[in-house]
Amino acid sequence: MQFKPLIHAAAALLLLAASKPLSAQTTAVTKPLNLAGTAIIIGGALKYDNDAVWKRIVDAAGGTGARFAVFATAAANPERSAAQIVAALNAQGARAEAIPVAPRLKGIDLQANINDPALLAKVAASQGVFFSGGAQELIVDSLQPSGEPTAMLKAIWSVFNRGGVVAGTSAGAAIMSTTMFRDAQDALQVMKGHLRRGKEIDRGLGFVGPNLFVDQHFLKRGRIGRMLPLMQAEGYKLGLGVEENSAALLHGEEMEVLGAKGVLLVDLSQASSDPKLSAFNIRNAQLSYLDRGDRHNFTNGLTTPSAQKLSGHLIDPKAADFKPFFNNQPFFLDILGDTTIVNAMSHLLDSPHAELLGVAFNGAGKGGTSVDGQADLGFEFRLHKADGTHGWFSAAMGGEDYTVLRLRLDVQPIVIKRPFYTPVNSAR
Repeated sequence: MQFKPLIHAAAALLLLAASKPLSAQTTAVTKPLNLAGTAIIIGGALKYDNDAVWKRIVDAAGGTGARFAVFATAAANPERSAAQIVAALNAQGARAEAIPVAPRLKGIDLQANINDPALLAKVAASQGVFFSGGAQELIVDSLQPSGEPTAMLKAIWSVFNRGGVVAGTSAGAAIMSTTMFRDAQDALQVMKGHLRRGKEIDRGLGFVGPNLFVDQHFLKRGRIGRMLPLMQAEGYKLGLGVEENSAALLHGEEMEVLGAKGVLLVDLSQASSDPKLSAFNIRNAQLSYLDRGDRHNFTNGLTTPSAQKLSGHLIDPKAADFKPFFNNQPFFLDILGDTTIVNAMSHLLDSPHAELLGVAFNGAGKGGTSVDGQADLGFEFRLHKADGTHGWFSAAMGGEDYTVLRLRLDVQPIVIKRPFYTPVNSAR
């Protein structure tokens, strides 16, 4: 584990106050979220012993005795999923109850339950609503068919609009923004142009409003590759990717990061693309990685690191006393790999180099064949430092943890030459 000398927290706060807000040069990003309630976006794979998240969900709804309506609408096994979620919430003092609204739940009349006055009254009287993981299309198709809210969805919105909690994990997180990924498991395919409404993308339920796009399982599955094309196509300026077993709690204009890891904040307010190129491309996207315990204000764009980070090591590449930990300049052959984008961001921040490169491609074999017919199309990712790039490091949480603010990203299409490599002997 690397060792970093400690600096006084006041010095870190001085840099934070002096840095430009994330959205300083745009009005598009700074439109208020205007969240009446609390949205808790969980990146999926939430462990049942993750008390930092489960307790915060219950506390946000009022603490002990808070009533929760649990929807396992997306689940493959709704009865089991609902029971597990109810137990996890009740272990933190909630009074949770499963609401039998799920297409895969046997022995029920789905439409009757969606309109049942007794169930509607239970939901409307709750302080919190929780959506399980599974297939997010089942949530929108059940609660918002053809884009029209059902009576049950209106009851859920009534909880949120009077200041209650709406939480969701995995599929339950996907439905939080106005547009969601419906079925787009392959991020590289989205980069290659597979982004059709009703197929890869669809309407979400929109609890975080029209200005923020959210995605889940984000770092584990390399979903920066699918977020950027969607944001560009749909006109989003701000995106939030939440990692597994982690959560983003949004209330008013504030976000708090909870759980095991963190979130990636993507700002396209200063980004552009070249329409002359025949494939996806983007320049000057801004990336920030916020770790557990960090907070962010969406109005002024300021990020406040956790107490552990503030008592750790401030990293300012432009400071006269900057002493980078890393000296090498790696090239990332799978930039869409498990957590690779954040590893690359952390490495670049804490190195003397101005940029790092990585690529994304499908790795087809000698024949160059692939399911999409575009085996030779790949993408170069160029991360580079800019004005305001800085961050923090801490080992206080048991790992080598970084917060990284305001790196820039350019993505351009490239041609992959085949074969990508040859054995040493055959090269003679």
